[in-house]
Amino acid sequence: VKDRIEDSNSRLLFTSDETMRAGKFYPKMSDVVKIINDVPTIEHVIVVKRSGRDVPHTDKDIWYHDFIDDMSEECEPEIMDSEDTLFILYTSGTTGKPKGVNHTTAGYILYTSFTHRVVFNYREGDIWYCTADIGWITGHSYIVYGPLANGATSLMFESVPTYPDVDRFWDIVERHKVTHFYTAPTAIRALMRYGDEPVKKHDLSSLKVLGTVGEPINPEAWTWYHRVVGKERCPIVDTYWQTETGGFIMTPIATATPTKPG
Repeated sequence: VKDRIEDSNSRLLFTSDETMRAGKFYPKMSDVVKIINDVPTIEHVIVVKRSGRDVPHTDKDIWYHDFIDDMSEECEPEIMDSEDTLFILYTSGTTGKPKGVNHTTAGYILYTSFTHRVVFNYREGDIWYCTADIGWITGHSYIVYGPLANGATSLMFESVPTYPDVDRFWDIVERHKVTHFYTAPTAIRALMRYGDEPVKKHDLSSLKVLGTVGEPINPEAWTWYHRVVGKERCPIVDTYWQTETGGFIMTPIATATPTKPG
């Protein structure tokens, strides 16, 4: 966090008191307290009250609910240049120190909205569910910017797919009538271990298109995903791309490209 603040010369830091994952609390303010004196550009720390438990604080803290209390419900959009920075996101660091990638406004939003609509055959009224972490590029591109630029209903998920039960994903799909489901092969392999029954006890008939992201999907996982989750009627869009590209660079197109395992 310290390196990223220094790279961007940020003036505001948004965080939460704590986060939750699989029923456990994880501190966030404790991390902020450790670095706040080393990042003099930060003028205010905006804190979302997530847990409400007692946590450390800095003298720059402002509660988020107080911050927005007097704000209007209407917010006129700021007119930006096409090449203005939209966000800076860091690579995973698997091949060295994470590198900051600067995505600009017009090109990024155009590409993510276009690929979301065309590659997944998105139609008005469809319910989009990408299970990614919003802090990584998949969450930025295909939970927030791409779907919302298309006016889509985009579901966001906090926690892990096996908590409180191993059918968490499928329960969400059934309850919200999800039409497009986009997840990682790692999650598919993890859920395969629990067998078919946690999937079969839910009505997944709303599903139209399945997708994978983050790594190659092995034939066994692809076949299970296609047979058990998609009932052999949903195309699987296996996408390849990078933080640097911001969107898909190699992918089949739902309903147009024949697909098979491997």
